[in-house]
Amino acid sequence: MSSISLIDLAVIIAYILGIVLLGLWFSRKKNKTSKGYFLAGKSLTWAVIGASLFASNISTVHLVGFAESGFREGLVWGNFEWFSAFELIILAFVFIPFYLRTKITTLPEFLEKRYDGRSRMILAIFSIIAALFMHIGVSFYAGAVVFEEIFGLNIVVSIIIIAIATGIYTIVGGLSSVVITEAVQTIILILGSLAITLFAIFKLPEVGIHSYEALKAAVDPDRLKVVDFDTAKTGFTFSDVLLGHLVLGIWYWCTDQTIVQRVLGARSEKQAKLGALFAGFLKILPVFLMIVPGILAFALYQQQIGSDTKNVLPVMIMDLMPIGLRGLMIAALLAAVMSSVAAALNSCSTLIVYDVFDRLKSGLTDKAKIRIGRITGVVVLVLAAAWSPFLGNLGAIFELINQMFTIFAPSIVVVFLWGVFSKKGTANASFWTLLGGSLFAGIVFLIEKYAVIDGMENYISNLNGLGIHWLRQTYLFFIISSIIYFVVTYFDKSIQHIPEEFYVRVKNPSKKINTIALILAVTMLIIYSIFY
Repeated sequence: MSSISLIDLAVIIAYILGIVLLGLWFSRKKNKTSKGYFLAGKSLTWAVIGASLFASNISTVHLVGFAESGFREGLVWGNFEWFSAFELIILAFVFIPFYLRTKITTLPEFLEKRYDGRSRMILAIFSIIAALFMHIGVSFYAGAVVFEEIFGLNIVVSIIIIAIATGIYTIVGGLSSVVITEAVQTIILILGSLAITLFAIFKLPEVGIHSYEALKAAVDPDRLKVVDFDTAKTGFTFSDVLLGHLVLGIWYWCTDQTIVQRVLGARSEKQAKLGALFAGFLKILPVFLMIVPGILAFALYQQQIGSDTKNVLPVMIMDLMPIGLRGLMIAALLAAVMSSVAAALNSCSTLIVYDVFDRLKSGLTDKAKIRIGRITGVVVLVLAAAWSPFLGNLGAIFELINQMFTIFAPSIVVVFLWGVFSKKGTANASFWTLLGGSLFAGIVFLIEKYAVIDGMENYISNLNGLGIHWLRQTYLFFIISSIIYFVVTYFDKSIQHIPEEFYVRVKNPSKKINTIALILAVTMLIIYSIFY
């Protein structure tokens, strides 16, 4: 067990208590109706939406995994963050108008309005599974592993503590509690990550590094390039990231209930769009605050860390951070876990209430919906906490999550993307794309896993995987799903009735929003030109 001072421990305890009390405080007025509980009474403004989108996305997997990735390969992993800015622009201009004008509560409901109830049910099942097993379960485990490294605390005990602390205000308060606490957690995340980055920079002179050129020489110049075509190091090319991440990013930022629920609670379409663009600017920061520290750790602790790269962040925390600020960084790790879990837990409850119970028994009262939402929240929390200790090596979690997302993300993106751009897609096309596209991707995933897991090689003789990186598989699955969608549409003779509000266009788009989006896009292009 590492040595943690009483001051650091006090900071951590104060953070946990403060977040729980803050969440409960803001839950008092907004959770009297179902819309208030699940969508914060449609009262969210751009700043809260943007900060909440950012905090929901950043998990302990990011903090630990990006530090490790920076140590091993460098800035090339920054593409996974910086591409998100462009995908958030797509959310603002392509999807938000459709979501808010159709007045939906869940994204499966959107598919029912565009296609039919079959597509709604499939997406609801996919979304609940993703929230339960991936968003919540993986966040629990990743946080617990870090706390075991720092405190020597048993993984199961850590998971229980995180689950109870997060569950209290999320289950009681609903979305209003979640977004307010996430806004605070965004500040904690940024401050904690900024602190460790600055301390690492200040320590560089101790190892003889006094300039940027000296740093490049010490860590290898390629480690400071974000556009890298060397597949020998990462297994993927820049074009793989460009196309594969675009598919995964549109799914995650534009069609995943865990993320989009914040947008659905916006006060207006303008506030929702500004919130998405604000999150785009915030997504610039993780590369400098989470991946760069890993690069700096390579210069400072290469010999100490060696091949045990999962300890990059814990080593930096314990060696660089003074008493008090060390507690702040651990609080930032807690913020990452709690914000991710709270977001997924709230969205999972919303999906179960509106896409399962409300369909089984229509006309449920607000009181009944809130009660069911809270009960299902507890059940989901318990299930996620129960299975998460069985996850494997933390170092492989980030890649494993994305590989699992490739099973259903491409087919979901196809039915959403072509559904909003074209009136021709039919209900049968959506249904068979979701079913067939995901089934095909799932089979490929199983083949890949069977080919590499110890003891499973005999199931597929002489097969050493497909040799196709999962990022490349992602956009290939998207192409295959698109073919299914358009082929079924072409031969389908059924008549599709689409509500008029799906294709109502804004006559006078906001110049302010357009200008901010342009500034974001230009900023990203400038950043890429600098780190090319």
